Amino acid sequence: MKNIALRSILTLALVLPAYPQDAPADKKGDKAGAYYNFAMGHLYAELAAAYNNRGEFFNKAIEHYRAAMKADPSAGFLTEELAELYIQAGKIRDAVLEAEEGLKNNPKDANLRRVLGRIYTRMIGNSQTNSINEEMLKKATEQFSKIVELEPKDTGSWLMLGRLHKVAQNSPEAERAYKKALENDPANEEGLTGLAMVYADLGDTKGAANLLKKATDKNPSVRTLAALAAAYEQLRDYTNAAATLRKALEMQPGNVEVKRGLAQNLLLSEKFDEALDLFHQITSEEPKDSTAWLRISQIYRQQRKFDKAREAGAKAVEADPGSIEAQYNDVSLLETEGKTPEAIDALKKILSTTAKKNYHPGEKANRVILLERLGFLQRSAEQFSASVETFRQMQQLDEENGPRAAVHVIETYRAARDIPKAFEEAKAARDKFPKDRAVQSMYAFIAADAGKASEAETIARELFKEKDRESYMTLAQIYERTKNYPEMTKVLEEAEKLSDDKEEKEAVYFMRGAMYEKMKKFDLAETEFRKVITSNPKSAGALNYLGYMLADRNVRLSEAHDLIQRAINLDPNNGAYLDSLGWVLFRLNRLNEAEDNLKKAIERTSKDPTVHDHLGDVFAKQGKIKEAATHWQRSLQEWQNTPASEQDTNEVAKIQKKLDSAKARLARDTNKK
Repeated sequence: MKNIALRSILTLALVLPAYPQDAPADKKGDKAGAYYNFAMGHLYAELAAAYNNRGEFFNKAIEHYRAAMKADPSAGFLTEELAELYIQAGKIRDAVLEAEEGLKNNPKDANLRRVLGRIYTRMIGNSQTNSINEEMLKKATEQFSKIVELEPKDTGSWLMLGRLHKVAQNSPEAERAYKKALENDPANEEGLTGLAMVYADLGDTKGAANLLKKATDKNPSVRTLAALAAAYEQLRDYTNAAATLRKALEMQPGNVEVKRGLAQNLLLSEKFDEALDLFHQITSEEPKDSTAWLRISQIYRQQRKFDKAREAGAKAVEADPGSIEAQYNDVSLLETEGKTPEAIDALKKILSTTAKKNYHPGEKANRVILLERLGFLQRSAEQFSASVETFRQMQQLDEENGPRAAVHVIETYRAARDIPKAFEEAKAARDKFPKDRAVQSMYAFIAADAGKASEAETIARELFKEKDRESYMTLAQIYERTKNYPEMTKVLEEAEKLSDDKEEKEAVYFMRGAMYEKMKKFDLAETEFRKVITSNPKSAGALNYLGYMLADRNVRLSEAHDLIQRAINLDPNNGAYLDSLGWVLFRLNRLNEAEDNLKKAIERTSKDPTVHDHLGDVFAKQGKIKEAATHWQRSLQEWQNTPASEQDTNEVAKIQKKLDSAKARLARDTNKK
């Protein structure tokens, strides 16, 4: 085989035109001489590879490549060929020493620097350890920095410098390098995409998208279209991401990765039927594509076609039995069906079967996520002790998650209406994590819940002096709990000024609407909630809040029912929404339906005094005075455990009056008997 290769290569060499190796190059570059020497260099490189890098072939290849570089210095690929030759022959040290020696004699030899830079670049990454060789990165950067000083119009070297600075996470210098490359070649695809990625790293996703849009409008390619779609995804503009990937798929109909991306963005933009069709196409081409089956299951779950969702989920697990995501899909499915206890058991099983003595970082991160999710599920099922224990396990597994786990524990005690214990935990967490913003915020929240309004506000003012949006939103929550509505109004105004995107603005509108509702300024509250719904018609929280506010005031009941039903359609198992539906049905005198929904609400939020009060009213109107009294009594008990920040003495007085009246009536009925 070696002899055949040798004869083929030599035959090809004979048909090439003779050209002197050392022919002088003119200023524009001797293209013919470069081509001849490149071809000969490449042939000798092939011979060197075929004959274990035998000296004469290797040396001849080196000579011809150098002659080609001399003939046409602008041909950057020649330095790559030469660098590859040294690496192929395992003569990296010789190449480096030779180049460094040459640079001592001629420090302005850009080609020697290119060879050296390319060799260093090849040595930056270690595929086995998945790590970066910082020394090689620095040396490569130094060489290409020198090259662009010598030859400012060398677009390729500016691009390489941009890549190197990006690897080093030096975004300002990467930005400068890519901009220099674009000054030389404004339509350069790599320059445009590279600069866009730098903008994305700097958090300017909109700038990245605009730049990539410019690139794709001028010269669309699958690569630039995919990058533009990724930028749209960062902006959560899934509709435009899907439209962009559709163009890419038209260019390469067989590109499965583009098809996957398009299907995913169709799913995220809630075009379920189109996404489902694409994912089914993918599974017909690749039946073992676990991710595609998983997405099919998720779509069927969204459509509440649970049997089909479970069938697709089983195929995802079959395709990749070790996939935690595929196994967890069944947990999500059970939760959506309202089967929270079964979901908890399924998640416990996953945690049990994947338990180990030691976990590598990726496994540890996944396990923390699963434990966190289990804690949330247990809390939603009112398994408060178990939830606290799960969050503590999360902290024990990874101390870095200590502050987050501590916040979850505090929130769980608050959900259990054990404010003294929540305050005790908050104080301990504050002492243990004095620099963690979330922990300090939670301490202020619980201080307000415990009736320590002055302390809560003092802590808030000490903690949040940065005057950023997050600080103002946190302050607003604290002022809401301390019922300091004038200050809450001010900080929400500041938060709104700093809100950039739609979701941030919606959060401000919602909080302001809740504030006005508590202040009994119902028209103003309605205006704010309608802003949220106009911006996001699927905001279940705003739909429910506005609907409940109307029902509670016994006005526009048909509209209230419609709003609440829309919220229920979005989140059928939400206890608060079920309570709202039960209450509006009570107002509409649809008592049996009201009773059914309120009982479902109590199954999910048994510690909410308002739900018990509502069910008591339904029973009273049905003439079931004993049952009504039982729930009013329970409501008063839960009000006693309610945080001070949520106490409503007027409501408590009304319930007490209803309970006293019911007891009196029951006593009269007993005496009559």
